[in-house]
Amino acid sequence: MTDDKDNVIHVSFKGVGGRIEAPRPAVIEEEEPERKDDPLSDLYSIGEVAKLFDLSVGRLRYWDRTGFLSPSATHGSRRYYNFQDLVGIRAAKGLIERGVKLTEVRRALEALRDSLPRVIRPLSELRVVAEGSRVVIRDRGAKYEPITGQLLIDFEVNGIADDVVKKLRVEPRSRDRASAYEFYLEGCRLDEDEATFDRAEAAYKRALELDPSLANAVTNLGNLAYRRGRSEEARAYYTRALEIDPDQPEALYNLGFLALELGNAERAVELFERAIASDPSFADAHFNLALAHEELGDPRSAKRHWREYLSLEPTGAWAEIARRHLDAAEG
Repeated sequence: MTDDKDNVIHVSFKGVGGRIEAPRPAVIEEEEPERKDDPLSDLYSIGEVAKLFDLSVGRLRYWDRTGFLSPSATHGSRRYYNFQDLVGIRAAKGLIERGVKLTEVRRALEALRDSLPRVIRPLSELRVVAEGSRVVIRDRGAKYEPITGQLLIDFEVNGIADDVVKKLRVEPRSRDRASAYEFYLEGCRLDEDEATFDRAEAAYKRALELDPSLANAVTNLGNLAYRRGRSEEARAYYTRALEIDPDQPEALYNLGFLALELGNAERAVELFERAIASDPSFADAHFNLALAHEELGDPRSAKRHWREYLSLEPTGAWAEIARRHLDAAEG
């Protein structure tokens, strides 16, 4: 946890029990990756990939969890898909839609990863085609190692880049995006002082007018609403932020805290777990997940997250509170 003036959650304890009081929502501390003009060099969130290939976020999470197809790039503590990942997803989707068994698709993807060039530019010149019973990769007549496959997939890799532009880049011009980010930073500067809440809100809303995909600004509007005592409005903003970025840990955490505040510990557990899946180092989420497990009478799970919290935040007042809970659970 942070120092008292920056607390994300406020907890009042009696003995070893605890009750949540007036939580301060999680604030966005990590910048999103800078958008590249070249789709082949860019990074893509799970929400963007879902939109690009008309897949559910749940399906992509399942593929990641099972090791089938996972995002291979990172920015800060967040994971993103790179363009090579998009090629694999496009190939997998094509094979699955044609009835190829998942085990065979997995083998095909492993060979595809080995076949793709490691540099970006030649990647755009590839075509994935069927040759007899095999799926091969061609590069203007030069053949890469074949990938196992039974049915046809035929697409130009560069076509994925075209789809990125059509489906994901119907967005602000780079100048508008830069201006949006400036307004977002202005909102961050103003939202710490109640006297400037109105100006902060105006700055965030202006940022979203220029760039509706700026999920961080939506979450911070939710934070402002919460601090003004408008919990339902805050919930709506956090939900909207997740529609833009389904894995944003702060919005997931804040919804979890609202659920815990209302006594819905089961829903809180689900949301805190999703926040931690998105950012395993999110100490506050571990803290409150432990509290939620205690509310549900599950001390074993609570102990695991008290320990995890203490491994991330070993000192300070909140660490002492966590130790008291852990000692009580183990006593």
